[in-house]
Amino acid sequence: MKGRFSVALGFLALIAVGAFILASPWARADGAWGPLMTSLFTSCSAVCVTGLSVVDVASEFSFAGQIALLVLVEIGCLGLMTVSTFLMVAIGRRLSLSREFTLMNAYGVAEVRGVKGLICWVVGSMLVMEGVGAAILYTRLHDAYLSIFYSVMGFCNAGFSILPGSIASFAKDPLIVVTLAVETILGSVGFLVLYNLCTFKFLRRPSGARGRLTLHSRVVLRFSFCLLAIAFVAFMVVEWNAALAGMPFVEKLTTGFYQAVTPRTCGFCITPTESLRPLTRHVYTLLMFIGGAPGSAAAGMKVTTLAVLIYTLVALCRGEAETVIDRRTVPTEIVRESLVIFMALIAFTGVVVGALLVTEDSTGLTLDALFFEAVSAMTTTGLSMGDTTARLSTAGKCVIMCAMFVGRLGALAVVMMIGDRESARHIRYPQEELVIG
Repeated sequence: MKGRFSVALGFLALIAVGAFILASPWARADGAWGPLMTSLFTSCSAVCVTGLSVVDVASEFSFAGQIALLVLVEIGCLGLMTVSTFLMVAIGRRLSLSREFTLMNAYGVAEVRGVKGLICWVVGSMLVMEGVGAAILYTRLHDAYLSIFYSVMGFCNAGFSILPGSIASFAKDPLIVVTLAVETILGSVGFLVLYNLCTFKFLRRPSGARGRLTLHSRVVLRFSFCLLAIAFVAFMVVEWNAALAGMPFVEKLTTGFYQAVTPRTCGFCITPTESLRPLTRHVYTLLMFIGGAPGSAAAGMKVTTLAVLIYTLVALCRGEAETVIDRRTVPTEIVRESLVIFMALIAFTGVVVGALLVTEDSTGLTLDALFFEAVSAMTTTGLSMGDTTARLSTAGKCVIMCAMFVGRLGALAVVMMIGDRESARHIRYPQEELVIG
């Protein structure tokens, strides 16, 4: 029970500390204590790597405050558990067995051996990829701070911006747009996939054969590519004569590519979401709901959950008793967990939207805007329709903060609660038919 809630309590503590820091005079542009709700909302959004903001970050926070925001995003991306474990490894302390198994659940490691090395690799690779991205951005921006800020936000899939219009000012520079898109993709596929990609050609099994991509990596890469391709084609077709009208051909391609990447829980945008056609926003909502991969900066249902559900549906249609992916049978427990995560996320969506309809009854916000905001918050995407976030009431902001927090921890918490308790049922009850459908 203690291990089950330690991650959630750690995130809550970090949010509280972050809120205090962001409200302090040294973090504020005006040098005075800031509103608690604004600081709390910003801290929650940063720790949950969402990017939703009720204020303009550049004008509200000082340079020190923006650095604090960066640190909160970095720690939130890695996870308090991973950061604390890395610090323990760095000072030579031994990991407890419960912490090792919790990390195995989070990153999908099949064996306890190598967990320490994996965590060190996670932190190191994250810093390297952000550093490379910042170096590339610096060749165009010629500003070290801007380059580092946007590189970190891109890789961590957070949508905070210190320039007006998100990243619209970069739209005419393909190198910047593609760099941010690639960083977002790398951050959303998960550290385990990146680790597998970087090592499988060099690892050797006991038989002497070279290593291979795991089933997890193959599923994540395949479904991520398919979703990206579908989103790109949909955006280009629907918005060619709308949001993309008047742009040069190359700019249309790069804008379409980035706008296909960002709904996978990033939050940056070149074209304002409210100016997109309803069909495009509908596709965005579906992509936000799916999210990225387990053990990544992204949230949502996760592409592996989608894969299990699709292959299970195909198996049922074929009359097969087992879910098989690439000649590998998916355990029944994984199928059940996928169904639980899917249904829990749908139920949570209904609760959050219903709560917002109650709290925002007098604000004039439409159902479309509130529904989009709710999905964006609970999948930690950070996209918003216009000034929806800023117009929320105090109660509405509290609802969104809860959605961001639960959305960041929800799927993992559900899986951990299912996996931590294995109750052996010694009594089997008689079967009886139930009419469904």
